[in-house]
Amino acid sequence: MSEYQYYEFQAIDRPLTAAEMSELRSISTRARITPTSFVNEYSWGDFKGQPDVWMERYFDAFLYLANWGSHRLKLRLPPRLLNPASALTYFGSDSAFVNVKSGKLILSFASDEEEGGEWVEGEGQLSSLISVRAELARGDLRALYLGWLLRVQAGEIDHKEPEPPVPPGLGQLSASLVSLAEFLRIDDDLLHVAAKASSPLSDLVLDRDEFLAWVGTLAAPEKDELLTRLVIESEQVAVTELQQRFRQQRGAAGSGPVTTGRTVGQLLAAAKAHAQQRRRIETEKRAEEKMRREREEAVAREKHLDSLVGREARLWAEIDALVATTQAAGYDQALRHLVDLRDLDARSRGGDFRLRIASLRQVHARKLAFIKRLDKAGL
Repeated sequence: MSEYQYYEFQAIDRPLTAAEMSELRSISTRARITPTSFVNEYSWGDFKGQPDVWMERYFDAFLYLANWGSHRLKLRLPPRLLNPASALTYFGSDSAFVNVKSGKLILSFASDEEEGGEWVEGEGQLSSLISVRAELARGDLRALYLGWLLRVQAGEIDHKEPEPPVPPGLGQLSASLVSLAEFLRIDDDLLHVAAKASSPLSDLVLDRDEFLAWVGTLAAPEKDELLTRLVIESEQVAVTELQQRFRQQRGAAGSGPVTTGRTVGQLLAAAKAHAQQRRRIETEKRAEEKMRREREEAVAREKHLDSLVGREARLWAEIDALVATTQAAGYDQALRHLVDLRDLDARSRGGDFRLRIASLRQVHARKLAFIKRLDKAGL
């Protein structure tokens, strides 16, 4: 299988300048570069840029995947929207780690599938994940917990280590978080047992009147500064920061993360037990479904045979005509008629089917393709 690598960077908080786009173009002449993105695919050669450096200088999100099983995602946020200490509660090893450089916090997720060799398509993947960044900026820590689960799954955390605080809403993942879990290939059973300790997620829609009343409590100089940042500097981060402050002060983000006392070992054991129970239930359902289909097929078969009663002579005549065509389609249809006649004969117990089939074999002994079909069907 040929090599395939996909690189995509997205700028969210501010567009790239013309000078920055020129810098990126000097690295790659083939890439698709816009004021908000850099995309390139490789079937040979390799990327000459430095993702970590580019995330520090230019971009807010980065996705990489390769057909040998490597998946990478990086998200950049201002530390005032995501406290580095909060990130370090969940991150800290190869599969999920955090860096703070030049006043920017960069989260990195890494998933590697050793078997690889998969067919991958990079286009559109980052679009399905980009909202994770906005959720983190609102104070939603579920993506951080998924990163911790990824570390657990990769065997990077000691079994005796305690579980970090479990954020609300793990059982109600958004579409972007579902995409993140799938992209990182987090085990469904592990996520299921982890979510049992997660409280429901409260409604995050802001109430206009409540928000207006809260804004009225802010000091005038602070409001003037916020308006200036929005109008003059077009700093959309200020909006997110204000929303996060409101939710934190009014408790709109739900009951908050909870400490469970579970250990990594207990989570893994629970996930293993759940997987065994799930597979047992799935096996039982498959067996029940198979029995149901077989019963329906048996009823349908009996009805079909009932419709053939009294038509046996006509069927034998049709078989002779079909075999005489010496064509594969004719042989196949003749075989279907013969199977029907055999089953009718078995119901009546006393027919002459065996004598008729022996005679048919003798007459058409030179039609090897037809005889082969009879042998395969046990006729």
